[in-house]
Amino acid sequence: MKSKCFAVKGDGDLKPKRQPTVLAAWCALALLTGGAEVMASTLNQNVSWTIDRPGTSAKYRVVAYGDSIYAGYSSSVFNAAKYAAPTVDAEYLSAAWNADVESVRRAKSGAVASDVYHNKIVAERSYMQDASTRVVTFEMCGNDGLQARSAFREQGGTCNVAVMENALQSCKTHVAAAMDFINANAYSGVKLKVISNLYYPGYAADNQQSTCTSPSTGRTVNMRDTFLPYLTKMNYWMCEFARQKGFKCTDNFAEYMAADYDSNGDGMIDTDGLRYIAGESEASYVTRITSTLKSTIRDANTKFVSPGTSHDYIQSDDTHPTFSGGTVRSGLFGDTTGSGAPRFTSIPGGKNPIWNTLGHERMGWAVSTSNPVSP
Repeated sequence: MKSKCFAVKGDGDLKPKRQPTVLAAWCALALLTGGAEVMASTLNQNVSWTIDRPGTSAKYRVVAYGDSIYAGYSSSVFNAAKYAAPTVDAEYLSAAWNADVESVRRAKSGAVASDVYHNKIVAERSYMQDASTRVVTFEMCGNDGLQARSAFREQGGTCNVAVMENALQSCKTHVAAAMDFINANAYSGVKLKVISNLYYPGYAADNQQSTCTSPSTGRTVNMRDTFLPYLTKMNYWMCEFARQKGFKCTDNFAEYMAADYDSNGDGMIDTDGLRYIAGESEASYVTRITSTLKSTIRDANTKFVSPGTSHDYIQSDDTHPTFSGGTVRSGLFGDTTGSGAPRFTSIPGGKNPIWNTLGHERMGWAVSTSNPVSP
């Protein structure tokens, strides 16, 4: 459903209509609280934030493209997290390189993969073509999955999984296209190209029966068991295409959805057990995630970092990562270009003190594990 407050142009960007200020504020409030309308709307949320390290003069750039995850969505159409995952990664790079590092986030909350590809990566390629760029990262497909899940939940009669199959195919198409485009267009001095795959928001909430019935059994189906294989296939192809096309793959599913210790006694830390293995087949990966090690998957609202300690990686909307460091203006009333000193003067061992306590911190750290040692 299209928002009454916005006109959607052919390129997918939202352009505010000419509205009085008071009405515009009510429209923004409607987007914040409108439920289904939020899912059907998109909002550009761009932030440029420089980690300004004292005593340095060199400056490099991390460019990140994506949807509300890399945008640092904070349940607001006006603001976004200052330290979303790409900016967390910039802080790690700044410490490692002893340099200023600019995190340029070009993101559109609510965007499906085709929108991120066409209207952010392709249309805004100039950001990764800048000669200071050393890292290019992107994420997509989350909204394809969320919209397919919503459509499936609303089904009555006989279940039709075509909505999820279509989301999967669109994801595969645009992930591959994005990698090819970045390879062809990013600045030649880029040292790292990395994709971030999907965690499963609402894993616990989806453990319920559908209102539609299976065409083979005539019974309702468990929604989580229905959705998980499709998300798993999306993640497989993100990492497999990365392997084929010279990218690294940050495995957020493993980082978010399993404990950081061996909970099932198989001799492997649960997080490591869920990781994509380079070169494995789709069938092998899907079986491992959806069957062999499914018992180790946990909702990211209770991410166990030890047997007695858990952290909440997901905001109260049960969708977006938690974060530290406050928010900056990003969205309906404009975006932020700013700078600030690093939060941590040094990061010994490659992990800041809060690396495993919040969703964006964990994702940013995971991206940083592929960082080049020098610019």
